[in-house]
Formats: sequence, structure tokens, C-alpha cells
Amino acid sequence: MATITRQAKRPIGLWIKMTAVTILGLCFFFVWTVFSSSSSTSVTFQRESFEDIQEPVSSSSSSSVHKQTTPKEQNHVEVSKDHKFRESDEKKVNGSSSSHSSTRPDKKEAAREKKHVHKKVDDDGDDNNEEIVNQGSLEKEKEEEGEEEEEGLGLDHESNESVDGDSEVLEDENMEEFKKTKKGKVKGPLFDSNVNYRWKMCNARSKHNYIPCIDIEVGGGKVQSYRHSERTCPRTPFMCMVPLPLEGYKSQVPWPESKLKILYKNVAHPKLSAYIKKHNWLVDSGEYLTFPQNQTEFLGGIQHYLEFIEEMVPDIEWGKNIRVVLDIGCTDSSFAAALLDKDVLTLSLGLKDDLVDLAQVALERGFPTLVSPFARRRLPFPSQVFDAIHCSRCRIPWHSNGGKLLLEMNRIIRPGGYFIMSTKHDSIEEEEAMIASICWNVLAHKSDDVGEVEVRIYQKPEGNDLYELRRKKIPPICKENENPDAAWHVPIKSCLHTIPIGIEQHGAEWPEEWPKRLETYPDWINNKEKLIADTNHWNAIVNKSYLNGMGINWTNIRNVLDMKSIYGGLAAALSKHNVWVMNVVPVHLPDTLPIIFERGFFGVYHDWCESFGTYPRTYDLLHADHLFSRLKNRCKQPVSIIVEMDRILRPGGLTIIRDKVEILNSLEEILRSMHWEIRMTFYQEREGMICAQKTTWRP
Repeated sequence: MATITRQAKRPIGLWIKMTAVTILGLCFFFVWTVFSSSSSTSVTFQRESFEDIQEPVSSSSSSSVHKQTTPKEQNHVEVSKDHKFRESDEKKVNGSSSSHSSTRPDKKEAAREKKHVHKKVDDDGDDNNEEIVNQGSLEKEKEEEGEEEEEGLGLDHESNESVDGDSEVLEDENMEEFKKTKKGKVKGPLFDSNVNYRWKMCNARSKHNYIPCIDIEVGGGKVQSYRHSERTCPRTPFMCMVPLPLEGYKSQVPWPESKLKILYKNVAHPKLSAYIKKHNWLVDSGEYLTFPQNQTEFLGGIQHYLEFIEEMVPDIEWGKNIRVVLDIGCTDSSFAAALLDKDVLTLSLGLKDDLVDLAQVALERGFPTLVSPFARRRLPFPSQVFDAIHCSRCRIPWHSNGGKLLLEMNRIIRPGGYFIMSTKHDSIEEEEAMIASICWNVLAHKSDDVGEVEVRIYQKPEGNDLYELRRKKIPPICKENENPDAAWHVPIKSCLHTIPIGIEQHGAEWPEEWPKRLETYPDWINNKEKLIADTNHWNAIVNKSYLNGMGINWTNIRNVLDMKSIYGGLAAALSKHNVWVMNVVPVHLPDTLPIIFERGFFGVYHDWCESFGTYPRTYDLLHADHLFSRLKNRCKQPVSIIVEMDRILRPGGLTIIRDKVEILNSLEEILRSMHWEIRMTFYQEREGMICAQKTTWRP
């Protein structure tokens, strides 16, 4: 009976369970339908709102027309060919407008659209720029130069120094507050047209000779050292005006007279006055500082010294196979002056411990000079570029710190290049041991009885075989991923870079003799057509405009700084004139500096967000071709570049700036605030040019 009862209950229990499952399923389906319908409606709404995005309204505009456009239509609006960029347009491109449309697309989609629009505007600007025929080499440049990673760039080159104290150079109560990205990059126009510039003088210890990233200006108590051992720039941008010399400033003596005399008041310095009393190669003649031709630091004369070197190594032919030379240390500049007569370009390296400021004297005389520390970091040159390096009466401890300074010389000298060293003593065993470890060949070692110096001439090997034959692999070979051309704020490496052997590498072959070298392009140079076009471009501009059409008195021009050089086109166009050009390749642009050296010129890497390695008032002409439009938002305060230009340009010196119209308009106002004379402006569509002259005005 019990068994029958259990069998009778089973269908009823199963039915109850099935009913419960069915009810639960219906409930789940109902709930899912409700939420699914709501989500679908939301997604549809977002898609519809994405197609109907309105243009953001500029906060500076009192009224504007609201128009709903598709993303493609927005792109068309942003890349309009109107040559006058409105401030609101600039904000829209950079995404810094203060007001937004009420409905927005998905954040990722909006970011992609904004980046696309930004790129379209830049491309449009480049396509319409007929002046920059050499910009084709910039194809590999990253979209945002400010976000590029620079090898070796760290925070150790900054300091807390503030030369202008609590003074504010830029004062504007209504100054617009720009938005910043996560990386602190300022978004908005490069120069704010609403700022009122109120300049003040620098309160620097070195006064009229102030070099911001080299001189030590602030310290507790008595600062024993006068200059930093490495470039150390203030954290706040350089935004004050360097005073003129205490006794005033007069226009420099023109070249070539300046080889024999300069105005003493332009370079007056207490330690220089003491130095003059102990040396006979420079004479205080009252108003002038003179340089007797028969008096040099080289006993027996500079011509005897050069002939002595040629006798030791007949393969050294000045002005033919030897064209670009680096001279370590500045003395009387007679070495550079004598080689200049032989068509040799000699760049003197004024070291940071040059407290007499002989580098400034050399620049005032019209000789190429760069002021730079030389201790732990690489010099701002590419590898394998100098035909010869010279160190007279050399006191540099080449063997110290593992021979790093000598390894730096080995990096920048060309394979097969010469290292010429003269000393007053014969005991340099430690240097000799270090030189042997890097496999330099001792070509000659001879005592000059007339000059009372020991002269040694070494040659860098042209292949890697000698490196492999060393019993002790010290210093070791650098790793393959170690870039020998990385030089800006990069520490000197304790290793040997291999010698380039392929024709596709620069430095593998010795250049043609000068002047064939200027027009001969080796196999490793890509895009030779663009280089030739760049040469023709600058030849036309210099001959038709700079030399004849702008009223420039070239007899007063000797020292020229090309602030954004690509192939050295300006230097090539001016090579037959009595000027020398310092070519600067900005660190955020593609590396074309080896090409400039290959053509027979010289130059340096530099970041224009920092001050340049030279004294105040050392250049006669500054040239900036689309420098500011390529900077974008790289620098914290781009105005500091104009302040730096005012520092390094002589009173009466000229600046030629070629750029986009919207940048030139702001630059003109900044230059006028410094009391510069705007001598010429020229605009054509979206491009233009300004020629301005610095005056003696100081605040």
C-alpha cells in the first residue's frame, strides 16, 4: 500500500517542479526584455547624437553660428584654407575650448576624431608651405614632437635658480588660462596675443656676460665655483633681459679688421684685464684690444707650427682632405685664423672653466666658438664627423675617469681622422696607455725645439679589426642598441663604438676634397633630390632676397646662427661670402646634422627650450625658418626663445624669421615690446617673413 501511495505522488511533485521552473523562466524573460529594451534605446541615442555633434563654441566669441555637422564636415571646417587662423579655430584644433556640445560621442571615438582633425590641419599647413622644400625629410617625425622621448634627457640639468627673482616679466590680469594635458603640455596658441609684456633686467652675478645654463647664479653663502660642471638650466624659463656692458656698447669692428683689433669695452672683464698683463698676444691699446700678427701663444709663430705638423704627417693637407676641425680650448684663436686662410673651418670649444672669457674674445673677433662644459656628458655633435681634433698645450687629463673624455673624442672624430696634441712635457704615460687601448695609431711624435712643445699626432683606425685583436677588451665594444649619434644630455659611455663599414652608414668613407665635397653626395644620404632642391631653394632666396632685396649691410655681418638648419642650405648659399654659419639642428627634429658635416660645414644639436651655449651679444644675424611652427607646444614658455634671441644677438644685429602668418603677427608684437625695429614684413597667403633689428634699449 505504501508503495502504491509513493508512485501516485511522483507525477504530482514533478508537475509542481515544472510549473515553478516555467514561472521563474517567464519572470527572467520579462526582466531581460525590459532592460534590453532600455539599453538598446540608449545605444541608439548615442549613435544619433554622434552624427549630430555641434562645433564647440569659443568662449572668446560673443556670438557664433551653431551648425550640426558630421565628423567629415567638421574636418572640412577645421582645415579651411583661410590664411588667418582665428584664435577660436586654434582652440578647436587643440581641443582646449571651454564650452562643449550638450551631447558627446563615445570618448575613444571623440579622441580619434580630434587627433585626426589635428593631423589634417598640420598636413594642410605643410602642403601649402612653398618655402620649406626640405621638409620632406621630416616624414618620420612623430605627430607630437613634444611627446617624443629624448635619449638621456633627465632632470639633472635643471636647477632651482631664478635670476630675475620675484619680478614678473609677463604680466596680464586677463591672461587666458590654457588647459593642460596629463603630461603638462600647454594647449592653445603658441603665443597668447592678450599678454602685456613688461620686461625687467636680469639680476645675475655674471651681469652682462650671463650664460643661463652654464653660469652659477644662486647659492647659499659664497659660491666657490663660477660655473656648472654640466649644463644646468633654471627650472623657470629664462625671461629677463641681460644688461649691456657697464661702460656701454658700440658696434663691433667689421671683418676682417676684427682679426687685428676689437673694441675693449665690448668684452671688458676683470680677469681678462689681469690676463692681458701676463700675455703678449693681446694688447690693451685704450679703446681697442689689439692682436699683433707676430705674437701668438705658439713660440715661433703659427705658420711654423702648421708647417711642422705637415712635415710630421704629409697626408694632412689643410683645406683639401682636412676641412672641419675641432679646437679644444680657446686661447689666441691664431690656430683658427691661420687655418681659415687655408679654407679650413675650425670650431673652437670654449670650456666652462674659461673664467677669462677668451671664448667671448674669439667670438668678438669673428671666429666660430661654442661654449660648453666637457666633463660627464657628450658634446652636442654626432659621431664620426670631425676630420681632425686639435688640443694645444693640452692640460686635459684624458686618462681620468676611465678615459671617458678620450672616448668622447673617439666618438666624434672621423674614421681615419687625426688627433693632434701638443704639450710642454714629455711624461704622458697614462694617456699613452689609454690611447693604445682604443687602437689609435701613433703617426708621429716629435719635439719642436722652436715652439718648445712636444707634438703627437694620432690616427683613428678605419676598421674594426684592431678592436678584435686586443688582448684586453677594455674599454669594451658598445652594445648594438647604443646610438652613437645621441648626444643631447647623454652621459659619455665607457665603451668603443664600432667603425661604420657599410656605404649606407655615415663615416664609412672619407669625403671628397674641398670644394668638391660641397656638391658630392655619398651613398648613405637618402633623398638626394630633396637635398639638391634645398640647395637650389636657399641659393635663390639668398641671392635674390637676402643679399640684394632687403637692404642688409653684409659688411657688418660675420657671425650667423641658423636656428633650424636641415641640410645646411643657408650655410652653403653663403659659403663664398665672409661669414660663418652655426647650423643648429633642434633635438625634436630628424637628425640631419651628419649631412651638414659631410658637406664641409659644422653645427650642433640644441633644444631651444633652453639657452644656447654662447655669450651675450655674439651673433650678427639670427635666422629662423619655420622654427616656431615646428615647436608646437614643446616649451613651457615659447616667449623665452625670443628672450634668448635678444640675449645672443648684438645690438644692431638682425633677425630674419620665416613662418606662418598667425605666428609672425604675435612675434611682431613681442619684438616691438623689446623696442626692436621692424625693418620689413612680407606676407603671402599663409606664409610670411619678418626682418627685425635689435636696438640698445634695456628696461
